Amino acid sequence: MSVKVRFAPSPTGRLHVGNVRTALVNWLFAKGQGGAFVLRIDDTDLERSTKEFETGIETDLQWLGLTWDERYNQSQRFDRYEEAAARLKTAGRLYPCYETSDELDRRRKVQLSRGLPPIYDRAALELTDEDRAKLEAEGRRPHWRFKLEGRRVAWEDLARGHAEVDTASMSDPVLIREDGLFLYTLPSVVDDIDMKITHVIRGEDHVTNTGAQIEIFEALGADAPGFAHMPLLVGADGAALSKRLGSLSIADMRDQGYEPIAITSHLGRIGTSDPLEVADSVEALGQSFAFSKMGRSPARYDTADLDRLNAQSLHGIAYDDARARLVAMDCDLGEGFWDAVRPNLGKFADVKDYARLVNGPVTPVIADPAFAAAALEVLPAEIGADSWSAWTGAVKEATGAKGKALFMPLRQVVTGMEHGPDMAALLPLIDRDRIVRRLKGETA
Repeated sequence: MSVKVRFAPSPTGRLHVGNVRTALVNWLFAKGQGGAFVLRIDDTDLERSTKEFETGIETDLQWLGLTWDERYNQSQRFDRYEEAAARLKTAGRLYPCYETSDELDRRRKVQLSRGLPPIYDRAALELTDEDRAKLEAEGRRPHWRFKLEGRRVAWEDLARGHAEVDTASMSDPVLIREDGLFLYTLPSVVDDIDMKITHVIRGEDHVTNTGAQIEIFEALGADAPGFAHMPLLVGADGAALSKRLGSLSIADMRDQGYEPIAITSHLGRIGTSDPLEVADSVEALGQSFAFSKMGRSPARYDTADLDRLNAQSLHGIAYDDARARLVAMDCDLGEGFWDAVRPNLGKFADVKDYARLVNGPVTPVIADPAFAAAALEVLPAEIGADSWSAWTGAVKEATGAKGKALFMPLRQVVTGMEHGPDMAALLPLIDRDRIVRRLKGETA
């Protein structure tokens, strides 16, 4: 069986790390198995869905390297959902209910006060045709519930192992609202059948829903796909991440300078037994992916880990691969410059600060003018590959300074910084006249 998975985001907001992790794991599983990845836009809510968010979803996925093999819009498939609903109604599995939200809430409170589970009591099944006609004459419109069989539904979960849900403990799920809008469940099942989806991969918060959905698959005469329910993300402190997801959108992370491979390596490996290191590519990440490596505990999302991986990803970029981006930022100072600064990059945009060390302006930091004057006296006449070693040796002999007392003041006067690229590699890139001016205390 060829693997086929889907990612079905709603275009009502921006993608964040939570739903991108779901998309990523689907993509990694499919590509690692030589299968297909489907992008299915869940835009059945025509009022809240926007083209802007839909385009944003595509942009984010493509930027991360998560290209799709097939693409659909659910808003173009309402006829299929109507057909499926009609079949379920004819079979007696989809029935109309007329209770308002307030009425249902009052019933739940009464059930709880009696120590009963707050599930729907199926009162609507007792309504006669005359009762329904009267309610509709009053202006009420039905919502439609799927009648569960009330049995234990079991499956072998790729991420959790053996799983069971007792649908007798659940309310019959609403599939169609009073205004005729299809809720997520029925379109999702119909599409999974039509598109021949083999595996549904999502967060463990959907485990209970799976029992009902398997019954819907079977009621429509189809075999249910395989399922995998992943542990959810939590913050570094172990607290729920859900309330902070809006501030972790992929668009914002792109603007903040994170690299795609750092994001995918982070989200693809947290909560697994794989080392938290940058992958060579998202394709390589897929080849190494396996649900057997995924733990059962929540995966901790720590931006400190992401920052480390982002720096790691930059340190491995060759000049030829970085050149176009350097040119776009007006920071292409040659391969020597790139090799000198890339070990110090946390974000690619940091190259602007390091290019300034070469081209100026830099305001030198001079704690001891006498030291700077002595260093100027022994500055090599020509600045070349070995100049840093020769210069520090001469300054040491002239001043008696050594170790940090030697190297730190020279770095500060030349770069205005306490830390930065290797001075032996950086010094030959700076014009000698500029170095002289900085040693004199001038901004240059």
